[in-house]
Formats: sequence, C-alpha cells, structure tokens
Amino acid sequence: MADSCLIKGLDHLEFYVGNAKQASSFYAKYFGFANTAYKGLETGERKVVSYVMEQGKIRFVLSSALSSEHPISQSVWKHGDTITVIALEVSNVYQAYAQALKGGAIAAIPPAKQEDSYGWLEFAAIQIFGDTLIKFIDRSHYSDNFAPGFAPRYAAPINSMGLKSVDHTVGNVEQGQMERWVEVFTNALGFKLQCHYDERTISTEYSALMSKVLKNSAGTIININEPAPGRRKSQIQEYLDYHNGSGIQHIGLATDNIVQTVRQMKQAGIEFLPIPQNYYDHLEDWVREIDAPIHFLAEFGILIDRDKDGYLLQIFTKPLSDRPTLFFEIIERHGSKGFGAGNFKSLFVALEREQALRGNLKV
Repeated sequence: MADSCLIKGLDHLEFYVGNAKQASSFYAKYFGFANTAYKGLETGERKVVSYVMEQGKIRFVLSSALSSEHPISQSVWKHGDTITVIALEVSNVYQAYAQALKGGAIAAIPPAKQEDSYGWLEFAAIQIFGDTLIKFIDRSHYSDNFAPGFAPRYAAPINSMGLKSVDHTVGNVEQGQMERWVEVFTNALGFKLQCHYDERTISTEYSALMSKVLKNSAGTIININEPAPGRRKSQIQEYLDYHNGSGIQHIGLATDNIVQTVRQMKQAGIEFLPIPQNYYDHLEDWVREIDAPIHFLAEFGILIDRDKDGYLLQIFTKPLSDRPTLFFEIIERHGSKGFGAGNFKSLFVALEREQALRGNLKV
C-alpha cells in the first residue's frame, strides 16, 4: 500500500478545453477566478496554451492544444471540455510514483524535472479511470511561479465569489468498474474508504447509482460513482454516453457563505438545478435548525442536510457546456462530513427532470 503521508494535498485540477482563452474569461466572469499565470506562443510554448486560474485555495489550469494532432485536441474531440488531470502535491515524486505502480497503478508519465530561474519542479503521473490522470508534483525546490514555462500575471483580481477550496472530486465509471478503481485508490494511493452509498440510498422510481467515498490523510476526497440497473437511464449513464467513457463528473467547491456565493453567481448568469418549493415545505424540524433563514435557501434553491456531526448546505449547477457532463457543486459545511445523503432523492428527481428536457430519460 502506498504511503498516503507522501501526499500533501490537492495542487490543481487541469481542464482540457477547446478554447482556453475563452474558458479563462468564462471562469473569471461567472465564477470569480483570477488569471495568475499563462503559457503560450508569447512565452515560447509551441504546442499548448494554458491559463492558471485561482480563487482562495482553488487552482484550475485551463489548457488547449495548438494543433489537431495533440492529445489535448483528441481529448476535447472525444470528451468535450473535461477535467483530465488531478494534480496532488507530494513530498517525493519518485517514491510516490514507485509505490503507486507497486500498488497496481497504470504508468502514464515517468518522473521528470523542469527548471527555470525559479528553481526546479518534479512531476510524474499515473492513469486512472478513462483518460484521467493523477499527477504527482513536488514544489519543494520551486517558488514564486506556477511552473516552468509559465509567465506570472498580475492583473487586478475579478470580484471573488467567495469560493475557498475544493471540497471533493467525483468520478463516474462504467457499471461494474467501481470496485476496481476503489482498489487502485486504496492500494496504490493510500486512500481509505470513508462511506458507501448503494442503489437503495441513491435512487428514484426510474434510476439509481452506487457511490463510494475515499479520503486520504491529507484530506483529499475522491468519490467514485457507477450506474445501477433501473427502469430508465440514470444520470450517471447519461454522463458516460456523452463523455464517451469514464471521467470527472463534478467537483464540490467550498464556501463560507453559500447564499452570497450563489446570489453572485446567479447575477453573473450561472444556472443551477431548480428545486421544487415543496422540498422546503416538507423539511422536518430537526433539519431546519440552521443559522440561515429557510426562505433565503428556498429563494436560491439551496439544499439542506444534517447528520450526527452537523449540517451542510449545497447546490448544483447545470452542466457547464453543451454536453450534459461536467458540473459544479457549491457546498457550505457546518460540521457535517457527509455529502447530502438526505438530498439524494430530491437531487436525482431534479436531474431526471433535466434529462427529460434533453430527451435522455429513457432506457
């Protein structure tokens, strides 16, 4: 089993997109991210253009290829815009990579080093479900910039939406594949199973899914979903069909004030899954015991859940592109370590309503 203590935390998420320049403007305007670094033709890079976008402790890298033959272009053709790289900061790239392979991981990029005037950065990568990569990065000998080849940008920050950190990352895999990838994360990467939701927990009259939550000692959380048999096509299967295989379905972004964050995002133009008013009419009193007024949550469609440790507030965007694939969850935690199990039924019904509008809620 890999030594999870080697992993220091999430470093960044890299999106492969069709037009990184436009995507950077989208994440700046609609989600409040600031562009902090860039590489492209102007910096001497001849193959890829990348924009580093940051807010709080969240770091996205938006990358596009400059030729149709590049693997990024092939990814965008196959999957559409998608998160392809989960980068983890580690204390020793060579050791993390070797232990991951020993634990059954698939090699993708052997350990390598890049240097510039800021020092050197070491990295390696393994492949997980679909075309997704786990990248190991050691920044202990590198400072003041994102990575070699990038030029810092010091533009005035866009108005922040109050997003603080990546709460969790969720991947969808084909039916029957969840256990395989759970074993890779536990044996190769040192994650531990935190909880398991079966088709009885996450289901409606028409469809269901199964999910396992994995967490490492650094607090990085990965959820893995697979579709379960149902009368109609589940939202997991819809994702797999339009993504053309396994991949990252959504990420949870944490905020300390979800009402303000959602208000700003709606004003900017972000669309969220609509929640019926009767959801709030039928909340039990023990769920209602929270700091935020229920009418504010109802106004914005924010869901509430409570467990033995506290409560959480959450809301889900509609898909971020034309394909019904990648979306974001905005989450505010008050002690709760769960993922809104009490809302699974309401969320699934809302997702199925959107599927029906797209003509995809069928066998």
